[in-house]
Amino acid sequence: MSNAISGGKNAAEATWIEEWVIPRFKEAQKNAGREVDVIFEAQGVDDEDYKTKTALDFQSGKGADVVSLDGIWIGEYAQADYIKPLDDVAGAVAGSWDGWTQIPEAIQGAASFEGKRYGVPQGADGRVIYYNKTLFEKAGLPADWQPTSWDDILSAARAIKDKVADVVPLQLNAGTAMGEATSMQGLLPMLMGTGQHLWADGAWAGDTQGMRQVLDLYKTIYVDEGLGDPILQQEASGRDTSFQEFAAGRIAILFEGDYFWRSVINPAEGVGTAPMADRDTVVGYAKIPARRPGAGINGQDYVSMSGGTARVLNPNSADPELAWELLAFMNSVEAFEARAAGTLSISPRDDVNAKLLASDPMLSFVSEHVLPITAYRPGLAEYPEVSVLLQQTTLDVVMGTGIDDVMRSYVPGLEGVVGADAVTSGN
Repeated sequence: MSNAISGGKNAAEATWIEEWVIPRFKEAQKNAGREVDVIFEAQGVDDEDYKTKTALDFQSGKGADVVSLDGIWIGEYAQADYIKPLDDVAGAVAGSWDGWTQIPEAIQGAASFEGKRYGVPQGADGRVIYYNKTLFEKAGLPADWQPTSWDDILSAARAIKDKVADVVPLQLNAGTAMGEATSMQGLLPMLMGTGQHLWADGAWAGDTQGMRQVLDLYKTIYVDEGLGDPILQQEASGRDTSFQEFAAGRIAILFEGDYFWRSVINPAEGVGTAPMADRDTVVGYAKIPARRPGAGINGQDYVSMSGGTARVLNPNSADPELAWELLAFMNSVEAFEARAAGTLSISPRDDVNAKLLASDPMLSFVSEHVLPITAYRPGLAEYPEVSVLLQQTTLDVVMGTGIDDVMRSYVPGLEGVVGADAVTSGN
């Protein structure tokens, strides 16, 4: 089952399942001496309605054998005992699948919880820093730029401010109007750069050193030095405006996902919402550095955040081994190549990306250099409410509220969502 339907939502996925996966899998099974019947339960509803359906199916012991889920639901469903680790459902064959060697451990995290694999990731994306090479040249900055610390980013933004008129030096998403883009492209990757996860060992980050370091960065950008546009962060369509401003050469540095490259500023006719005809020569991209070298999570020099979907096995499947065979088949090289026909996006598999992304250096860059160091949002039921609280902290800072006061509001709010015992503060 997937939230996809021919002629409607995620139609390309539905077509791939109906016209490639099912007939090819049945043929492969027939060649192995087994007749199988595969039924696709196509949906095509709002994400929350789909989530409700999957939860009810699992609760009632019913549902499809292979189910597509948003990766952010994995932890929540695991805690509710709706889903189980793949090895527990399908046995050792799932753990010994050769496909795992082609999926970086960081990407496996999209379908994992507390160190166990609950599903197979279906796609991958990453957050990077985009910059305008023309504006950099005017400011005396290198065209081939890779900052190694937050100070490097701020230094470049200061050079832009000093030497290039009528340009916003830096856009780091902030505020509630930006929604989840503030969390995923703003606060969370920077928090990873302090060496701290939002959720770890059963507790959420409250008034911690890492949170304060991130908010202090926002304060430097938007309040102390005027390196960003605080008004833009409060606009209802601020994110779209930031896209247009970057495309027009009025924002120099922008934190965004690879979606921005392949969709927003894509110069191909009918693709980009803010197309840049000179994208391939003017737009540079770089990894997001930790606060300082080695200060990121896992001692990393660079960090990122990713999202995505996953497919899991229903623990109630009458034939879990056959269900695993179908799931593995759907994640084979051939399946991903068929799914990618006519599109260009990053798969979770290194071998597929090496072949399909060869024509796009930027997406290859994300696949090779960003995905191995990426991180994911906590897949827990409380996360959406926590995310709004995080967005509010950045908004408060951008509007001039002191960090101490921001924390005095944030921590009680967080405790109200997750419980006081599940909040950690201090170092």
